[in-house]
Amino acid sequence: MELSKRYGVFLLLICLFLSLASQLSLARPSRKLKPCKHIVLYMHDIIFKGNNSANATEAAATSPVGLGPFSFGQVSIFDNPMTKDQNLHSPPVARAQGFYFYDMKTAPSAWFAFTLVFNSTEYKGTINVMGSDFIPAKTRYLSVVGGTGDFFMTRGIVELQSGGFVLYEYFRLKMDVKLYECY
Repeated sequence: MELSKRYGVFLLLICLFLSLASQLSLARPSRKLKPCKHIVLYMHDIIFKGNNSANATEAAATSPVGLGPFSFGQVSIFDNPMTKDQNLHSPPVARAQGFYFYDMKTAPSAWFAFTLVFNSTEYKGTINVMGSDFIPAKTRYLSVVGGTGDFFMTRGIVELQSGGFVLYEYFRLKMDVKLYECY
């Protein structure tokens, strides 16, 4: 009888230790992580309107489905220049190639999946980005889910902020790219 009580106490202590260890492993680190690479870029998107094919960098691949006023269901494909400053005419340092679709019926929101393609003396390689962009928010975040070349297997976030825009013609996004896994 005495032996079974000892085993019971021993098993209880092991369970408490394992529970505490699992909780500690889920805790966030107390230190603030610093990015191993930090790049600020501006994406310039010129929307195709039917008569500007020489300059357009984005085109709708589908039409909105008609469920609400926010182009729900429309898919757009883009190949946008990325510059180091806000000027559309600055030399591009990368290209953003991918697509987005409007994913909310009740508010302007888009889901992005694209690759930042670098081919310059400063960087060579790609950064893969995806996530939801709730357009009315001042700052939005997308996930960096991988990369190649100078960005091999990278992870991080892209902080988006809207810049200038001309409705249905042009928009600019500031992309603050913070990479936390660099190899």
